[in-house]
Amino acid sequence: MRVGIISLLHESNTFLPGLTTLADFQRDHLLTGQAVADYFIGGHHEASGFFEGLAAEGLSVAPLFAARAMPSAAIEASTADRLLDMMLGQLGSAGPIDGLLVALHGAAVAENHPDLDGACLTRLRAALGPDRPMVCTLDAHANVSPAMVRMTDALIAYRTNPHLDQRDRGLEAAGLMARTLSGDVRPVQAAALPPLAIGIESQHTGRQPARQLYDLADRIRRREGLLSVSVILGFPYADVVEMGSGFIAVSDDRPDFARRAVSELAGLLWQRREDFAAGALAVEAALDAAESCRGEGPVGLLDIGDNVGGGSPGDGTLLAHAILKRKCFRGLVCLWDPPAADQARRAGAGARLSIRMGARSGFQPAPPLEGEVTVVRLHPGTFAELQARHGGQSAFDMGPTAVVTTDAGLTVMLTTHRVMPVSLAQLTCCGLDPAGFDVIVLKGVHAPVAAYQEVCPRLFLVDTPGVTRCGLDAFAYRRRRRPLYPLERDGPCDIEQTLVDGHRGAPDRAHRSDPP
Repeated sequence: MRVGIISLLHESNTFLPGLTTLADFQRDHLLTGQAVADYFIGGHHEASGFFEGLAAEGLSVAPLFAARAMPSAAIEASTADRLLDMMLGQLGSAGPIDGLLVALHGAAVAENHPDLDGACLTRLRAALGPDRPMVCTLDAHANVSPAMVRMTDALIAYRTNPHLDQRDRGLEAAGLMARTLSGDVRPVQAAALPPLAIGIESQHTGRQPARQLYDLADRIRRREGLLSVSVILGFPYADVVEMGSGFIAVSDDRPDFARRAVSELAGLLWQRREDFAAGALAVEAALDAAESCRGEGPVGLLDIGDNVGGGSPGDGTLLAHAILKRKCFRGLVCLWDPPAADQARRAGAGARLSIRMGARSGFQPAPPLEGEVTVVRLHPGTFAELQARHGGQSAFDMGPTAVVTTDAGLTVMLTTHRVMPVSLAQLTCCGLDPAGFDVIVLKGVHAPVAAYQEVCPRLFLVDTPGVTRCGLDAFAYRRRRRPLYPLERDGPCDIEQTLVDGHRGAPDRAHRSDPP
């Protein structure tokens, strides 16, 4: 038995101007054939779990295609078409394939495909045929569409946010594929997609209110006849019809079991929907809280409005200005600012120079930081993370990087490429000790927590403006469903009307090895 591996990952913030291009994917990774295996084997990604799990089951692997770009604006039409053509071309030339393992984000939007993940799975199903299994993993922040459910035998989402279980979900998907190909199980799935969206700030899976959904999902997953149960948190920064939260259950040839499971979960979410109201501190309140924690260790300020993991540029200076105004903190902020990084590098370590830093994208209300700085350190910007961290990434490249300090004591890391703050190695590779600061500005919401809770006794969500800000009512949606809670608070919810059934393939899939 031979299983193909495909990965296409992008989280598209449709409120960002501009478009994501092929060059953005090439800058992260755009791979075919053996290069896919070389990149993922031994890592923490779900595709790493695919390779490991299939090998453990004694199945042959066909690495086909993998592409990823940093969270950013919607994907341009020509790039989306190019990616799909490359993917299908690799599948078509791969020879006999018995099944597909696919890693998608679930919140990819293109100019010509608002549901790019659904379009991807629809084309893969057409090429694969109806009788071969296709199992797909999803980010917990997916916006699941009916097409995604109908085209696959099983959708399996990450269970943690911060995302630390990606490899485990890959292993789960590979194990399910092996059991399906052997004829041991026949997966069928159902999804519930209620008219409700959860704000990012309420999506930490280890804390309430989200924890109650995962506790129930864990109990349901133990029922006989169920193979997998997933909670879909959703990605509210994509203005598409399917934006919102939901649930997926996979059963062993018992669609009624799957439907009952997701109906129960959707009922709990709808009953407890008011628990998920947005909550974060205003800037000054966050700094007051940080002052009250002085002496306990550095305080992490999670900059919601400039969340790199949600597509924001990472060049916002609002919190940096507020820290400087207080004149009592040793603060650290990382800003994506290629011109300033280049200027500092040309000046050299130890140099004094006048510089403007941050706020170049035009998406933030605060002005650049301006004044005299000292260049403390220069670094090529590459670093590695050995532990499982949000995103499953091991190798990072923030480009040529400069660390400077202002006369007021603020330390600024200037990077050439955007990088999510998910690894302490981002600081330590540049000789920065987190313990040496009173406050650290983190351009994320939950993604930084796994790494930074090791050094920050307190982490505060801060309600800052920007293209990833707190609260759905801050965005001018044009394509979303209506009604959709909490934007419409009095809309109805008939759970049965939100159910979608998945693909049903051949009863006996074993020993099928004709080319797709």
